[in-house]
Order: sequence, then C-alpha cells, then structure tokens
Amino acid sequence: MDKSAINQIIKNQGFNDFKWIDAKEIVVAEWVRFKCMFGCPSYGNKASCPPEVPSINECREFFKDYQRAIVIHINKKFDNPEDRLLWGKEVNNQLLEVERAIFLSGYRKTFLMFMDECQLCKDCSVTRENCHYKKLSRPCPEALGIDVFETVRKYNFQIEVLKDYHEEVNKFSFILID
Repeated sequence: MDKSAINQIIKNQGFNDFKWIDAKEIVVAEWVRFKCMFGCPSYGNKASCPPEVPSINECREFFKDYQRAIVIHINKKFDNPEDRLLWGKEVNNQLLEVERAIFLSGYRKTFLMFMDECQLCKDCSVTRENCHYKKLSRPCPEALGIDVFETVRKYNFQIEVLKDYHEEVNKFSFILID
C-alpha cells in the first residue's frame, strides 16, 4: 500500500488533519443508532440514513472486511449557523473526490463515509430505491453505528459535545481502504 500517494491525494483536496487507523479499532455501538432514531431530524428522511442503511450487526460485519481506515478531521467556526449546510455539501463533494482518486489508484474496496448526512440533493428522495445519486450518496459514520467520539479519541483527536451553534464544529469522515 502506497500510503504516501494516498496521503497526497487527501492533501490535494485540502485535508491536512488526518490519521491512518486500524479499522478493527472502529467502535460500533447500538446506542448510536438509537440516537439517530430519537434525536436526528434526518432519521427516515434521507436515503443514506437509518432506516435505509444496514443493521448494526451488518455494519459490524462490513467493517471486519477492512484492516485500514483513514480518519479525516474537518473543523470550522461559523458566524452564521445557517452556513453549515452549504459547507457540509461542499466538504462531502471534496471527500467524494478523495474516495474516487484512491479507488482509481487501485484500491477497489475503498469506501467513504461522509462527515455529515448526505446533502447531494436539495430534496432527498428518502429511500435508497429512489435515490437520485446512488453512485455518490454515502452514509455518515453515525448512520452505520460508529461511535465517533470513542473512536477518534483513541487516536488523540479532540472532540466535545457542542453547547451552542457558535462553537467550532469538529466533524470526522472515515475512509475504509484495503
């Protein structure tokens, strides 16, 4: 595996804060799905969010297919919280470019998880079956049951619960690669 070439692909898209991790260290927990179900407005409203994604047990099995992953830390502070949606869409599109470039470099199993919910469409079709961008749509880590806080803290990334919308946002994207 040519990590230096992959590192350059990531840096070329403007991401400089990332780490290679052991995919076996990704923490998957049932409680994360419950937080989606009872607290996230995207639950049942996005084609790449629960319940349109595999079960937690299927996600655990999926992650076992990988040895390596990359965690990309993306942060920003906003004067206007409304700007977060557009920023999220732009960043997720950049992440898709990273995934595509790694895939085209010969890593056929490369799989991206967006840093935030999919926002490719202004009006989501709600189901995977009717998704307008099936080839591009990706789930966020939480949709697949990843305990982002516990996972990234293992690798010394700083993350805290935000208390208001004017605090700096710390998001994390995962790229599985083998």
